[in-house]
Formats: sequence, structure tokens, C-alpha cells
Amino acid sequence: MTTLSLQEARQVVAETLREAGANDAMATATARALVLAEAQGLGSHGLGRVAQYATHLRNGRVNGDAVPTLRREKGAAALIDAHEGLAFAACEMAVAEAIARARDFGIAIAGVTGSHHCGVVVDHLRAVADAGMVGLGFANSPAAMPAAGGRHPIFGTNPVAAVFPRRRALPLMIDLSLSEAARGKVMVAARQGKPIPLGWAVDRNGQPTTDAQAALEGSMLPIGAASSPKGAMLALVVELLVTALIGAQFGFEASSFFEDAGNRPRIGQAFIVIDPGALAGSASYLDRVEVLVAEMLRDDGVRLPGARREDLRSRAEAEGIEVPDALLAQWRA
Repeated sequence: MTTLSLQEARQVVAETLREAGANDAMATATARALVLAEAQGLGSHGLGRVAQYATHLRNGRVNGDAVPTLRREKGAAALIDAHEGLAFAACEMAVAEAIARARDFGIAIAGVTGSHHCGVVVDHLRAVADAGMVGLGFANSPAAMPAAGGRHPIFGTNPVAAVFPRRRALPLMIDLSLSEAARGKVMVAARQGKPIPLGWAVDRNGQPTTDAQAALEGSMLPIGAASSPKGAMLALVVELLVTALIGAQFGFEASSFFEDAGNRPRIGQAFIVIDPGALAGSASYLDRVEVLVAEMLRDDGVRLPGARREDLRSRAEAEGIEVPDALLAQWRA
């Protein structure tokens, strides 16, 4: 193991991505996001993605020269084109657009089209909380889950995220995929040769499996799939929000992120930003949030969403992060 400061980790990740073909802005934004995820203990969306992104750059699945642009705008709505590059710089641009427009209109939406894997969705919303606003984030991904009653993968794991700022406290940060477990966790288990819990996925024949590799070749199960179609219905909602509305590809039209070769995914993300001052008022909003938080904390064992991640991030900022030597060697290769 090698211990790196967060700044050192960002530098080596950015260098790896630049060597693979990413322009400087793309490499820098991606490195910042991946190291932040790793610092929060989210390895499935952190440094474990570096080699995958680098391979996609080298194999042409990502346009390393892409610079995101504002493709269309109308009032409180904006559409950002990622031009088939890595998603992070485009998502940063979209969130900035949504914040600026929410200040003018009270609410705004910014979509990202022609995109790629966007990492931890709620991390894109940190700037929203810093601006004192409420943020919602959505993304699709290559097909991994069937429709309700179906067998073949159509929807991605389609994460949903939200951020709610608080008064003199860390924001509430909510982030979840609509599969029973994030597919990145299965990726990590497959890489380590470990089993996954029963109920996470089925194999390519539709049979329940604990084999992580068989799960990657099969389908993830939506939240609550054993008893209800609700998870699949939510995945449908997100799929339509980030594709039909903004012109991105459906999950079933995109090659898996876990394939070295394949098409450019051209998937989508969407961010909604709401100014509390346009509704009940910022002071009233902040007061009411604290009333709810206090009620939640009356029960022992309640942990506010995002608190554990922030504790780990603070520790990583002070102590650095441990990177397996094999991973560093993989990047250098």
C-alpha cells in the first residue's frame, strides 16, 4: 500500500488520464471527482474507475478532446453537450448553469447529453448546497435492469440524488441507485473474486446468483423487486427524465461500462435546482429542516445521510488515502 495525500492522488489520476488521451480540463475534473469519491469510502466510484476510464479513452469510447458546450437554453432550462467526453466537466457546467438560472427564476433544470459515467451524483450537487439551494440529480447508465415483469436488461441502475442545505451544519446528502445494490459494488466483488449477497442480481438466464461475474453478465435487480415493481417504475421515470427530455441515449443503446470496446455511451444526466427563497423563504426553509432533523435524532442510532461520508472525507484530508501498489502499477501501465 502507498499512502497519498488527496492532492497527490488527484495529480497522479489526472496524469494517468492525460496520458490516455484526455485533455487537461477533462482529466482535472475527473481526477477531482474520483479522489473525492475514494476519500468518502466509495471505492466503486473512486480510484477503481481510473483504469476503466483510461481504457475507454484509448479505445475511442470516450472523446478525449471534448469540451462541454451550452447547446440549448430557454429561460430556466439549459442543455449541455458533453460531446462524448468524460462526464465530470459537463456536469460541473450544468450545475453552474442551473444555480445561476435558479437565482433568476426560482427553479431551474440543466441536462447533460452525449455523456459518460458521472460517478457519485450527489457530489455534483455540493455546489448547490453551498449556494443555499436544494438540488436534485438523476442519471442513467448502460442497461443493467429489466422492466417490471421483464427479463432482459433495459434500464441502467439509474441513481437519484438530493442535497438539502442546513443552517451552520453539513447538508443532508442523499444518493442511491435504483438497483438493490450499486453495480459498482458488483464490479469490485468480481475483481476481488468475492461473492455477492443473494437478491442483488440474476445471471444471464434470469436465475438468482451470488457470483459477481455472472451478475455482471446478467441483470441487476431493482429495489424491492422481490415483492414490488416500484423500483423498476422509478428506474423508468429516471430513464425518461435524462434521455427523452434531453436527447441522450437509452441504457439499452449504450455498451456496458465494463466492456473495454464498444460504442460511446452518450447517456444523460439532469440536475434540478430550487431556491427556497422563491417559496416559503430561505429562513423558513432552514428552520423547518432543523425541526425535522431534531425529530429524527430523537432515536438513538439515526445517522443523517451524508454524515459518514463527510467523516471519512475529513479523515482522508488529514491522513491521505491508501492506494494498493498494484493499482498504481496498473495506472502506470
